[in-house]
Amino acid sequence: MDFDSNVGFLRQAFWQIIMAAGPILGIALAVGLIIGIIQAATSINEMTLSFVPKLVIVVASLALLSNFIMLQLTDYFAFVFDQITRIG
Repeated sequence: MDFDSNVGFLRQAFWQIIMAAGPILGIALAVGLIIGIIQAATSINEMTLSFVPKLVIVVASLALLSNFIMLQLTDYFAFVFDQITRIG
């Protein structure tokens, strides 16, 4: 294995991390932003008002996107194990 293939594997690993965690983090960011705007507009500064809806929506989106995340990760690990068998 040369340096370029190692960099390629690392780049692909980072891309898989982005693909697996990105949708959940994006949803959490959007929900937090919307709730923050609503709190700023209504001057309600209750911490549970921002935490509970975000938690519920993130858990629901995690449940809906879990199939996609698992497929991405299993494809990546199948590729990694295939590369390991090719090396040695």
